[in-house]
Amino acid sequence: MSDDVLTMILAGGEGSRLRPLTTDRAKPAVPFGGRYRIIDFVLSNFVNSGFFHIKVLTQYKSESLSQHIMRGWRLSSMVGQYVETVPAQQRTGKNWYVGSADAIYQNLNLIEDEKPRDVAVFGADNIYKMDVSQMLRFHRKKKAKLTVAAIPVPIEEGSQFGIMHVDENWRMLDFVEKPKNPPPMPGDPTRCLASMGNYIFESKTLVDEVTRDAADEKSAHDFGKSIITHMVKNTKLPVYVYDFTQNEVPGQSEAERGYWRDVGTLRAYFDASMELVSLTPNFDVYNRRWPIRSHHHHHPPAKFVHDDPQNMRVGTAINSIVSEGVIVSGGMIRESILFPTVRINSYSRVEESVLFDGVDVGRRARIRRAIIDKHVKIPADEVIGYDLERDAKRFTVDDGIVVIPKGTVFK
Repeated sequence: MSDDVLTMILAGGEGSRLRPLTTDRAKPAVPFGGRYRIIDFVLSNFVNSGFFHIKVLTQYKSESLSQHIMRGWRLSSMVGQYVETVPAQQRTGKNWYVGSADAIYQNLNLIEDEKPRDVAVFGADNIYKMDVSQMLRFHRKKKAKLTVAAIPVPIEEGSQFGIMHVDENWRMLDFVEKPKNPPPMPGDPTRCLASMGNYIFESKTLVDEVTRDAADEKSAHDFGKSIITHMVKNTKLPVYVYDFTQNEVPGQSEAERGYWRDVGTLRAYFDASMELVSLTPNFDVYNRRWPIRSHHHHHPPAKFVHDDPQNMRVGTAINSIVSEGVIVSGGMIRESILFPTVRINSYSRVEESVLFDGVDVGRRARIRRAIIDKHVKIPADEVIGYDLERDAKRFTVDDGIVVIPKGTVFK
C-alpha cells in the first residue's frame, strides 16, 4: 500500500528557541535520548510502517544532518528503497524556503518524478511513535484530499496550538491558529484537537494547492495558515482529521498511547530527556517491535570502574541512560543521560543532566540540571548548576537549566 506514497520530511528548521544547541546544527540534527538525533524518530516511524520512498528537505546548517542520514539511513536501492536528503536549491527563484508550503512548492519536481498516489508531508522536530499506515488507511477510506494528524490537548491549553474543529465524522470544519475559545473535540468537551503538523495529501491536490499558494504574494506560505484554511473553505476538497490517540504501535503500552512531545524549547527538550530516565517512562526506547533506528559508531561497551566506598570513589549510575564507549571512573551519575564516549572522572557527581558525545568531566566536578554539548571538557573542581546567577554570566541559563555549548573552553 505504501509503494505509491512519497514521503517528504520538512527538516530545514532553524530551531532558534533551542540555541545554543542549534548554533551549529539544524534542529532535527540535535542529539536526543543517548544515541539518536531528533530526526531519527520520524524516520523510524516511516520505515517501521513500511514506507521506503523518503525525501528529507534540508536548509539551515544541514551538514551534520545530511551526514547523519547518508551514513545511517541506507535502505536497499536494489528494491527501490531510499532515504535521501534534498538541499534547498532555489529552483523557483532566488529565495530560500519562506514557509512549509513553499518548501514543497520548490521541490515539485520530486512529485513529478515519482508520480505517487499520495504524499505524506511530516515535520522532523518531534518525539513520538506512529504507525503511519493506519493514518493512510483512514485517509483513503474517507476519500480525503488532505488528512491532518491531531493530538487531543486540554481545552485550556488550546490557545497554544493550531486547533481544528471537526464534525462527528471527523471532517474538518475549521482551522484556527491559537484561538482564545477552542472548539472541543467530538465526544469530549474537556479537550480540543491540536495539529501535529503531519499531513497526507492526495498528490494532485497538493501540487495544485502549493502552486496556487505560491502565486499569492500576501500568503504566509504555511500549511496551517495558508493551505489548510483555504482547503476547508472549499467543500469540493474534503479535509479530514486523524486522531493520533487511536494509533496503535506494536509492543506499545497503553500509557504510551498518544505520547507526542514538541522539543522545540530548551525546557521542553530537557523535560522530555528526563522522562526517559524515569522509573517507568511513558516513551519506551526499548520496544524491540518498534525500534528507533539511527547511525551508530563502533564504540566499546560502557565501563564502570573503582570500588572504594570509604573514599567516595565508586563508579556508579542510578536511574540513568549510559551509552556505549562511556567510562565512569569513580564518579556518581544520577538521573542523567550520557551519550557515547563520555568520561566521568573520580569523585565527580552528575545529576539530572544530559551530556553529549565526548564530554569529559574532571575530578571532583559537580554538575546538576545541565545540558552539555559535544566534546566539552569540564575542569576538575568545576561547579555547574548550583549557582545560577554565576552560571548565567558564563553560559545560557533557561528556566533553571544550564546549557554549555560546543567549543566552550574553561579558563
